[in-house]
Amino acid sequence: MAGYVGKSTANSEPFFIRFILIILTITFLSIFLILPLIAIFMKAFDQGVNAYLASNADPDALSAVKLTLLVVLITVPLNTLFGIIAAWLITKFDFKGKSILTTIIDIPFAVSPVIAGLVFILLFGAQSLLGQWLISHNIHIIFAVPGIVLATLFVTFPFVARELLPVMQMQGKAEEEASLSLGANGLKTFFYITLPNIKWGLLYGIILCSARAIGEFGAVSVVSGHIRGLTNTMTLHIEILYNEYQFTAAFAVASLMSILAIITLLIKNFIEWKSKIQS
Repeated sequence: MAGYVGKSTANSEPFFIRFILIILTITFLSIFLILPLIAIFMKAFDQGVNAYLASNADPDALSAVKLTLLVVLITVPLNTLFGIIAAWLITKFDFKGKSILTTIIDIPFAVSPVIAGLVFILLFGAQSLLGQWLISHNIHIIFAVPGIVLATLFVTFPFVARELLPVMQMQGKAEEEASLSLGANGLKTFFYITLPNIKWGLLYGIILCSARAIGEFGAVSVVSGHIRGLTNTMTLHIEILYNEYQFTAAFAVASLMSILAIITLLIKNFIEWKSKIQS
């Protein structure tokens, strides 16, 4: 009865209040999301389709795209594995310091990516103790691809874990305990009991993690060295083009990132739709 009253109250708001809220929401979204997106594509095609295609076919642009995809292909599987392990540990076991571990997972959300990049400079830079050892063994992390991968790993590792934690907490332990009591081992229990229950949350976390890895700028900017054709990701390549007043080329590459973002959004909505149907 209480739920019915709450629903009725919410639906009985005066029409003008709902109308104002709708107008404000649409206005805000139009100014801060839709118009900038339209402006990116208009500027990208400002000098015609041929100039747009030439900008994206430039060797430095292609190298930036390849490096961005390489970083995503390395970091997302590693963060997926870490997220599953961390969520499994926190939700299925009781131990001291669980709340501290949960807080530590959230650190990348609170720390600026630029600071994360500076931390890796301190750890692996030429002036650090570890850096001297790496140089003597001809191992390059800073101003090289490994540094970009490490920085991206740091800023993206909470995404999968944070999506899985509430799902696995809500799921509880009863089904896993029943499976183990019937003789199944831990691996079989995970693949046949746990994984089917968390698959949509896991896919959602992977999508968010991929989107963040593609768009990361601050941390990779610090550790990359901005070397054309070698350590420039798409975001860094756009910054360089823009600073050199190559606006059409910069917006052409930015449009590619926007297309990736739109595809990510469509996949995310599809996953949410499938999740609602199955639940």
